[in-house]
Amino acid sequence: MIEIRDAGAADGDALGEIHAAAWGAAYGPFFTPEFAAAGIADRRTRWHGRAADGPGTVLLALAGGRPLALSWYRASDARPSGAAEILSFYAHPDGWGTGVSAALMTATLARLRTDGFTTAHLWTLRDTPRSRRFYAKSGFAETGASRPCDFGDGRPLEQVEYERDCGDDGPRELFA
Repeated sequence: MIEIRDAGAADGDALGEIHAAAWGAAYGPFFTPEFAAAGIADRRTRWHGRAADGPGTVLLALAGGRPLALSWYRASDARPSGAAEILSFYAHPDGWGTGVSAALMTATLARLRTDGFTTAHLWTLRDTPRSRRFYAKSGFAETGASRPCDFGDGRPLEQVEYERDCGDDGPRELFA
């Protein structure tokens, strides 16, 4: 059973573990082992404030009672009114392929609609095929925009932008 709910300050450790494990698996190979280890450690501690006081909404997905995925969104700073930016969408590697990410994306899009957003956009690394396939299956399309992202090691990695309308649930096969 998958449960999706608003995250709160008490979920900071669970959110941090999801983010750290997912980031380490997906992004860690792009960095030196030392830098990756520091990045993983840092991600374990950043969610208490975001879930409690941060701008935007943090949703937490649990499967069988275990926290396995998170999404964080807010009104877009780069788009006109009515647009949201999904700032983070991570699933713990233990949840990959279980449907928890698809359920969370469905819930995130429904919540965006409820909150009055008509479109959503997000950025992901160009060289992460798993995330890019997931966003495409979720109904997002590349905008053609890209940007460098420096995670702090002085070697920027290229991000690509995706967007979609929030008015429907996207491709049915993802949610079957």
